[in-house]
Amino acid sequence: MPSRPRTVYGAKRSGRSAMTEAEGHVPVARRDKPWIFRTYAGHSTARESNRLYRQNLAKGQTGLSIAFDLPTQTGFDSDHPLARGEVGKVGVAISHIGDMRALFQDIPLASMNTSMTINATAPWLMALYIATADEQGASRAELQGTTQNDIIKEYLARGAYVFPPDASLRLTKDLILFCARETPKWNPMNVCSYHLQEAGATPVQELSYALATAIAVLDRVRLSGEVDDAAFAEVVGRMSFFVNAGMRFVTELAKMRAFVELWEEITRDRFGVKDPAKRRFRYGVQVNSLGLTEQQPENNAYRILIEMLSVVLSRAARARAVQLPAWNEALGLPRPFDQQWSLRLQQIMAYETDLLEFGDIFDGSPEIAALVAKLKREALGEVAAIDAMGGAVRAIESGALKAKLVESNTRRLEAIERGEQIVVGVNAFTKSEPSPLTAGENSIMVPSAEAEAEQIEKLEAWRAGRDNARAQQALQALRSAASSGVNVMPASIEAAKAGVTTGEWGSALRAEFGEFRAPTGVSPRARQEAAGLDELRGEVERVSLKLGRRIRILIGKPGLDGHSNGAEQIAARATDAGMDVVYDGIRFTPAEIVERAKSGVHCVGLSILSGSHVALAEEVIADLRAAGLERVPVVVGGIIPPADAERLRAGGVAAVYTPKDFKINRMLGSIVAEIEARFDKENRAHGASLGTG
Repeated sequence: MPSRPRTVYGAKRSGRSAMTEAEGHVPVARRDKPWIFRTYAGHSTARESNRLYRQNLAKGQTGLSIAFDLPTQTGFDSDHPLARGEVGKVGVAISHIGDMRALFQDIPLASMNTSMTINATAPWLMALYIATADEQGASRAELQGTTQNDIIKEYLARGAYVFPPDASLRLTKDLILFCARETPKWNPMNVCSYHLQEAGATPVQELSYALATAIAVLDRVRLSGEVDDAAFAEVVGRMSFFVNAGMRFVTELAKMRAFVELWEEITRDRFGVKDPAKRRFRYGVQVNSLGLTEQQPENNAYRILIEMLSVVLSRAARARAVQLPAWNEALGLPRPFDQQWSLRLQQIMAYETDLLEFGDIFDGSPEIAALVAKLKREALGEVAAIDAMGGAVRAIESGALKAKLVESNTRRLEAIERGEQIVVGVNAFTKSEPSPLTAGENSIMVPSAEAEAEQIEKLEAWRAGRDNARAQQALQALRSAASSGVNVMPASIEAAKAGVTTGEWGSALRAEFGEFRAPTGVSPRARQEAAGLDELRGEVERVSLKLGRRIRILIGKPGLDGHSNGAEQIAARATDAGMDVVYDGIRFTPAEIVERAKSGVHCVGLSILSGSHVALAEEVIADLRAAGLERVPVVVGGIIPPADAERLRAGGVAAVYTPKDFKINRMLGSIVAEIEARFDKENRAHGASLGTG
C-alpha cells in the first residue's frame, strides 16, 4: 500500500496527488496537501499521555495538540490545596522538566508539530518544551508548533488567567519576541476565538473580539521599542488564530472568509505590513463543543462532520490544522476509540474525496459575498467600539465585553428553551431508541483514581532529588527579570533546566505581578424584558414570603475550573426571577465557599465542569456540616456520569444537573421547591420538639 503523504506545517498547499492509478483512481496533475490532523488530548500523567500520543500518531495523526490540567494551566503544583481533585482531569499534569521529558519520550521534537493550549503559563510551558528539545539535541530554529498564549480571551471566556491584564500582556509580548529570535518557525500566539463562541459569542463578536485581541497584542509589541519595522513584520507573519465552527455552517464559512479579508486589511492598513505573505490569515480550528448534546449523543457524530465542512470546503479560507471533538464529550472523557473515530473523519474527507483537487468552489457566489460583506461591516463596527473604550484590555477591565457575552449566551439559551432554535434530540424529535453506543460501564474514559496521588508522590521526590541551591538561584533570577522588565524567557528556560516546578514559577511571578479576579459579566439587576418567567417569579415571591425574606442562593465555582458560562447563566436567570444571588466568579476553595454561605443563603449551587465534582462537592458538604450549615441544600451541575451522580446524591447532594437539564426555569423551580421542603421539614421538627417539651 502506498505511504500516505506527510503533512508539513506551513508547506505550500500544492503537491503531488495522493491518488494513484494503482489504487484505481484517475491521477490529477495537482492536489493540495491536507491540513494537519490533530486530536486535543492529554490526561492523568505524562507517561499515560505519551502512550496516547504515540498511539494517535501511529493511526495517522500528523500533529500533537496538548491538553494540560488546570493546575498546570494556572501555575500551581499538583499538591497545592486548589489543585485537589483537579490533577490530570482535563489534561496532563506537568510539574517540572521531568514530566515534560516523559511526555515526549520517543517523540522527536525536531520533526514534530506541537500545539500547546496554554495561556497564563505559556512562557513556562514553552520554556520546558525548549529545555526538553535542547536535551534531545533539536535545533531551536527547527521547532515547529504553536503556543496559544492568548490571555485576553481567558478573562472573557475560559477563566485560566492568573495575573492582571497588563502583566499578562507583558508575558505574552516576551514570549512572542523571544520566539521571533530563537524559534522562527514557531507560532508564539494563537489568537483564540474558539472559547468566545463556546461562551455564546455571535459570529460578529467572535470576529471582532479576536481581531481586537490581535490588535492589542501587536500594539504592545510595536510600542515596546524592542523591534524595528522588519522584525515587527516577522512578528505579524507568525501570528496565527484558533477558531470555532458551529452548526450554521454557511454563516461559519462566510465568517472564515471574512476573517481572511479583515486580517489582510488590518495588517496592511493599520500596521503597514507590506509583504502579502506576512499578512496571510493562518488558523487552526476545533469545531464547536458547546452544541454537543447529552441526549441522543450519537447525533453528535453528524454535527461534528457538518461543522468541519465550514473550515475545509473553501480553499481560500481553509484551516491549516483541524482537531475534532469526540461524539461523547457531553458525557465525559472520550476513549481512544472515540478520538480515532474523529480522526478517521478528517482522513476520509482529505483522502477519499476530491475536495483538495479544486480551487475555491465559493468564489463568485453572490450569497457568500453578501454575507461576508455584512459580517465584515458589523465586525469593523464592533472593533471601532472597542477602540473607543481604549482597546481590548480596557474593555475587559471594565467588564463591558464580558457582559455582552453573557447577554448573547442568555439569548441563545432562551431560544433553545422556547423551541425557536431547534436542537434535534433535545427540544425536538426526542423520541429515541436506546443507543448501544452508550451501553455498559466503559462508554467513557475514567482517569485513574491513583493518578493524583502518583503525581504528588513523584513531585515530592523531584523536589528532594534536585539541586535545590541551583533551583533557588534560578527563581531569584526569574523574579529579577520580571521586576526589571527583562524578557522572562531566558530565565524561565534556566529555571526549567534547574528543576524549578510549575508552582514555584507561578509563585515567583505572583509575587511580582499579583493576581486578578475578572468581572463576572452578571448584572445584579433583573432584566425587565425577560420572558417566560411569570410562573417562576410567582413561586420565588411566594416562598420568599413564607421564609420571611428573599430567597438567597450562592453559586460557587470550587477548584480551578474556569468555565463559568453555566454558572453565569444560572446567576443571571435566578436574578431575573427575583432571587438574591451571591456569585463572585471562579476559583474558590471549598472553605471559601462555605464562608460565603454563612451570609444566610438558602441553597449552595456548585458548578464544576473539570471532572473533579466528587472530591470538591464532598469537601463542601463536609465543611458545611462542620460549620453547622447542614440544613442548607447543595446542588451540583456539570458533566457528571450517572455513577458519580448516584454517589453525590448518596453523600448528601440534593440534586445533580447535567447538560440534558437545559431548561433553566425548570431547574430553578426545582431548587425553590427544595428550599421550601427543607423549610417545612425544619418547622415540623421544631413544632414536634415544642410539643414533646
